Amino acid sequence: MKNRASTGVITMLQRDPSIHSLSPLLLFFLLLLLIVLNPTRKQKQRRFLQVRATKEDVKEGTENYWSRKWGFRANQDLTTSTGITIRGLLQMLDVALDAGDPRPMIRLGHGDPSLFPCFRTSQIAEDAIVEAVRSAKFNHYPPFVGMLPARRAVAEYLSLDLPYKLSPDDVFLTLGCTQAIEIALSVLACPGANILLPRPGFPLYEARAAFNHLEIRHYDLLPEKGWEVDIDSIENLADENTVAMVIINPGNPCGNVFTYQHLRKVSETAKKLGILVISDEVYGHLTFGNNPFVPMGVFGSIVPVLTLGSISKRWIVPGWRLGWLVTSDPNGMLKRTQIVDCIKVCLNISSDPATFVQGALPQILGKTQEDFFKKIASILRQTSEICFEKIKEIDCITCPQRPEGSMFVMVKLNVSLLEDINDDIDFCYKLAKEESVIVLPGIAVGMKNWLRITFAVEPSSLEDAMGRIRSFCQRHKKRQ
Repeated sequence: MKNRASTGVITMLQRDPSIHSLSPLLLFFLLLLLIVLNPTRKQKQRRFLQVRATKEDVKEGTENYWSRKWGFRANQDLTTSTGITIRGLLQMLDVALDAGDPRPMIRLGHGDPSLFPCFRTSQIAEDAIVEAVRSAKFNHYPPFVGMLPARRAVAEYLSLDLPYKLSPDDVFLTLGCTQAIEIALSVLACPGANILLPRPGFPLYEARAAFNHLEIRHYDLLPEKGWEVDIDSIENLADENTVAMVIINPGNPCGNVFTYQHLRKVSETAKKLGILVISDEVYGHLTFGNNPFVPMGVFGSIVPVLTLGSISKRWIVPGWRLGWLVTSDPNGMLKRTQIVDCIKVCLNISSDPATFVQGALPQILGKTQEDFFKKIASILRQTSEICFEKIKEIDCITCPQRPEGSMFVMVKLNVSLLEDINDDIDFCYKLAKEESVIVLPGIAVGMKNWLRITFAVEPSSLEDAMGRIRSFCQRHKKRQ
């Protein structure tokens, strides 16, 4: 456009004789316009090179083409913060399965036994959902903190195990325990803050902490002490920027259940350090050993506690996506520090659990019979025993602690006894390929060359799977 304008000025000066009658001032401005619009040789060369470079860069299909053509970019925090995930590893193991293997594939890698008939949820729960849907009273949007009757039901349910009464205002309903984890870590993610996470643990905590720019510091669970918290390491790791520690009880992935005395030590340590406790109790009451389940909220008068839970595991309905985040804090510290206000802000910009599931929740929590819970605990006791005893028959894996709760057990893998097995991921990949059995590599939960085995499956399927694992280990046994 500039070239055309300058050419026009030159033509006018050359062809119009009357141009000479113009005032000197006007002629001066015309010449100035000519200088501005007519590029120098260097400017022309630079422009040519820029155009040529642009044409080279934006060849269709190249990376530069797409980055220059569009103004949006991917959020790199998402791609860099997730790291190793349970879902990612299980998906990789699914790819390894041999489609030609006539045997049924057996999953011992994740905690969802709902497909097995023996783990079907209670009739009360199913009827409550059907009734809520057919009533047509729960087709609306719910309040962002959850419907009042549902929150009251959770408060009453949890208060049964506490020395004080929770109110509905202490309860916030979430899309499963996963959203409760996301919100708990989001409200604590102040600049420079760090959080103490268990190793081994549940990797969603690492992923969400990294995404929220919370520094992660791992404390150890001690296998030789029944996977107790290493209290000394807690005190050594914490500093003035530590905001919280996470415990998972009953334990995922270890299958341990903390005692009352140990939880009291944890609470006193947290109080000394001035940090709150996030207590993940999604497997609450799923116990079948010597230690009964004790909620961390029992010690809420010592240290503020955020209790996370859901109906997913105890009622065997992970797909219903109904969980809760509860402030177990009779002294009101979480209100005074505005943690409660931040929780409400997070919920106000988040999705809600389905209204009809909230509508069914009072019936589910209040009317499920104890017989149902005893049946589930009995099956888990049976399958945990099968798993523990079958592990003893396999030389290359050892179990330091008989499971007493949840749905998992951690076992140590000795790769030095095996041929052509490099590590826990290699073990699980080849096991899936050769035996159609899926087990989770320990690296997914922070323990390289360990395995997490799920025993929440049909007893006959578990025996079959453990037999295949034994055959696999014998086949890969290192020859002397």
